[in-house]
Amino acid sequence: MSGVLALVGGGEFTPVCADLDRELLGFSAVDEVLVLPTAAAYEMPERLVANASLHFEPLGATVRGLMVLGRPDALELDVAAIVRASRFIYLAGGSPMHVRSVLKDTPVWEAIVAAWHDGAVVAGASAGAMVLSDPMVDPRGGAFTVGLALVAPLAVVPRHEDWSHDRTRRTYELAPKGVPVLALHTGAAAVRSDDATWTARGNVQVMVNGSEATLAALP
Repeated sequence: MSGVLALVGGGEFTPVCADLDRELLGFSAVDEVLVLPTAAAYEMPERLVANASLHFEPLGATVRGLMVLGRPDALELDVAAIVRASRFIYLAGGSPMHVRSVLKDTPVWEAIVAAWHDGAVVAGASAGAMVLSDPMVDPRGGAFTVGLALVAPLAVVPRHEDWSHDRTRRTYELAPKGVPVLALHTGAAAVRSDDATWTARGNVQVMVNGSEATLAALP
């Protein structure tokens, strides 16, 4: 058993995600969201946390921003303890390559995994969703690289409405055999319940071996 997992296509901390976030707060049974702006380390992470606070306040929750911006932060045991104690952990968008390099094989990542297996809600949006899977789409060229594998095998394509037909086709063709590719529009999400059942929120598509599949194909 594990907690609820939400893979969000983008648009986090905006009205398009309000209904989903209200639902996730209900699953968490707490009124505090721990936001890791790691993927946005070079994109004004403080502003992202402030936006998250404004977003969650009308939903009845407060936000605690945890500035895990570089690998030294992710190695701090005190920081990992904060993550481990959280019941709702949110990985925001930005650079999937950066968040992977910061979190991989660190106490903070181990704390995220442990908290999730202990029933915490974990949400990842855009880059945050990409890195939670494995293999991970490499945004530099559309091929595949290694993700952090909270759920695997699975690849996530966020903001799919912005992808060209050629880029989408190439990604589906390059996907390893048998690996489901989850394409999410901005504001859409695939939510994995604590019994490993997936449900869709908004425009969600699953492809396996170049053919459309159902959410039942997800791990």
